[in-house]
Amino acid sequence: MNFRSLDELWAFYMSQHSKPSTRRWHFAEGNVPAKFRHPIWSLMCDFKMFGLMLTGRMDREIKRLGKRPVLQVF
Repeated sequence: MNFRSLDELWAFYMSQHSKPSTRRWHFAEGNVPAKFRHPIWSLMCDFKMFGLMLTGRMDREIKRLGKRPVLQVF
């Protein structure tokens, strides 16, 4: 995929990480952004997502982008 801006990549990134379990596995397995042409932007998205998760603002960001977080019951 070719992204023209960090904002385009961020919207795609959020669509791929809208589920809480996906976000946890992303960090637990040390996901490598091998498929992205923009590894620096991908790393920036990793840090942004991690910060939003730590501050409890991830669901708000997903909603802002028009994605719906999927609530999971464990």
